[in-house]
Amino acid sequence: MKLPYVISGDSLGRKRFYIVLSSPENQENIGLVARAMKNTGFSHLRIAGVEKLEPEAFRTAIHSNDILKKASFFPTLEEAVVDLNLVLASTVRQRKAFRIFTLDEIIEKIKSFPQETKIGLVFGNERTGLSDRELRLANFVYFIPQAQRQPSYNLAAAVLITLYSLFRQSGSQPIAQSPPPLPRKEQEDCIRLILSKLEKRGFMHETNREHVTSLLYDLFGRLTLSERDRRFLTAVFHKGLKED
Repeated sequence: MKLPYVISGDSLGRKRFYIVLSSPENQENIGLVARAMKNTGFSHLRIAGVEKLEPEAFRTAIHSNDILKKASFFPTLEEAVVDLNLVLASTVRQRKAFRIFTLDEIIEKIKSFPQETKIGLVFGNERTGLSDRELRLANFVYFIPQAQRQPSYNLAAAVLITLYSLFRQSGSQPIAQSPPPLPRKEQEDCIRLILSKLEKRGFMHETNREHVTSLLYDLFGRLTLSERDRRFLTAVFHKGLKED
């Protein structure tokens, strides 16, 4: 007999999602994240800045130890997202250099990408969240609404709210789809080429470098560069902006 509260459909393609934790401090939170993933049907966990799991993580991962046992570990967040096509990062703080989307807006964007798109959902450290440099690794930055700024959501709670919101879309129909973005490393290479050209042209200098870099990462992240986009931008910046 099928239970009425179990959603079996998966038009969203949950297997293409990778939940990425950046330098989590509390091992119990990691276990709770695994439990949230199990509840909502997500299975790929990546952890950056942590070398191994401690018994505390397994104590809270009730019926979810399989997710922890298959978790992948990376020295840095950059290495954890390098092969993903679309990276989405959660933040609780206002950021001057990044446009911040709501969770609902992010879900609609996700639905516009084809099933072969590998998607990363990035969550930061419990105390400090994600730095601006870490946010540059994301295509989109989003926040989860709450009644007041403090206290912010616990790491495991933020993951659960995000995944449950996606889980509820599992039976919905996709909207008109965009081309799949390049893997994150190839997006990064294109952005760095543009930054290098702007530096040579004198547009970037010591006093504005950090600000301009963040703005460009935000802009080109939101463009979710495809192979065609890269070819066009590479031609523009190689040929159209040659040194005088």
